[in-house]
Amino acid sequence: MTNGKSFGRPERTKKPIGGVALIILLWVASLILRRTPTPDSSKRDHSYEPTRRKNVAQLPKPPEETFRTHRTAWRERAAARILYLEQQADRERCRTVRDRAEQCQREKTLEGIARQLEEAGNAISARRRLFTGAAALERTWANVRATDVMLLRLCSDEDLRSRSADVLSHVEQHLRPGDPLRVKVGAVAEHMGTKGPLPGDRGLLVLALGASYDALDAEFSRVRSLSIILRIATFFVLLGAGGLAAWGWCCPDSLNMCFLPEGKKFAACPSGEVRLDPKNLPSDYAQRVDVLVIEAAGLAGAALTVIASLRRIQGTSTPYMLPLSAALLKFPTGALTAFVGVLLIRGAFIPGLSDLDSSPQIVAWAAIFGAAQHLVTRFVDARARETLSDVGRPPTDPEPDSLKTPKP
Repeated sequence: MTNGKSFGRPERTKKPIGGVALIILLWVASLILRRTPTPDSSKRDHSYEPTRRKNVAQLPKPPEETFRTHRTAWRERAAARILYLEQQADRERCRTVRDRAEQCQREKTLEGIARQLEEAGNAISARRRLFTGAAALERTWANVRATDVMLLRLCSDEDLRSRSADVLSHVEQHLRPGDPLRVKVGAVAEHMGTKGPLPGDRGLLVLALGASYDALDAEFSRVRSLSIILRIATFFVLLGAGGLAAWGWCCPDSLNMCFLPEGKKFAACPSGEVRLDPKNLPSDYAQRVDVLVIEAAGLAGAALTVIASLRRIQGTSTPYMLPLSAALLKFPTGALTAFVGVLLIRGAFIPGLSDLDSSPQIVAWAAIFGAAQHLVTRFVDARARETLSDVGRPPTDPEPDSLKTPKP
């Protein structure tokens, strides 16, 4: 006799959700931890060999990596700057001086310039990996700015005279008005147009240009650190909102978002109305998707505030997307504030809103609480605008003690 199970439906194998999530996490971890070193990576990291290429901004790449190593906007701009500095270095390489000691110093400096441009070219042309964009950017522009300072030390007196105005403009943008270097550079630029460079002027301009670049790096560091802080905060707020949604899905009765309006024959839940049953407890009416529906409504309310705040967002020349980081923080914060707001209403914390009558009313209040996250994140927006406005603006001098108003 044939077994009856063979004619029935095949038994469905239940795949646990946790196993699928574990497989996805392992796949993401393998993408992050994967390393594909280039054949000459050890030489680039440990020893330096002079390049024989025409320029260092165009590194040879295998055909299979061409798609993965596509350039970004800042890399293209850095490549153009590297080519310009290479041309300036070639000009200085053709110019010789009579003093043998000075000529030897020039050759050593030009070798250092070639090495720094090599490092900058490697940084913009290296294979892009996750979480390595900021490091490549800093490596590129640090070498480019150092090269610019060394070229100022090697240029002729005529080029030094023409560059004095550019150095003065750069110093005025990044050094405070009372800085001694800024004051001296102003005096040097004033007499250099008529009298030419005097002994010591070149060293002063080189020192001032290096100090202004250091101040610019400090300004970019503040922007980068704030952007990283906002991204980390966004991750943890998103983790908290996702954890609450998972908690509500697994244990809906512990996060009961349903209301029992007086005189109604149903319970108002975020996902819909449920008919009352005398045998059930109030927590029995909770649904798995209630917390998820509330957070989705809060996310929609936060999206409206983000769209409204776009009118105040301005473009920035900084390489770090600080306005975007501040805007992304609003989305998970809106979901979290929506959950907290509805929970406060559910606990009769807000007078007059102890009982909501319908599911659309609950969702509407969740959207309002999601938009109310702007009361918290507006301070973050103000801080981001203040940090961006400080880039390229010299800091003010400290107020003298004689002008400070005494405290009462």
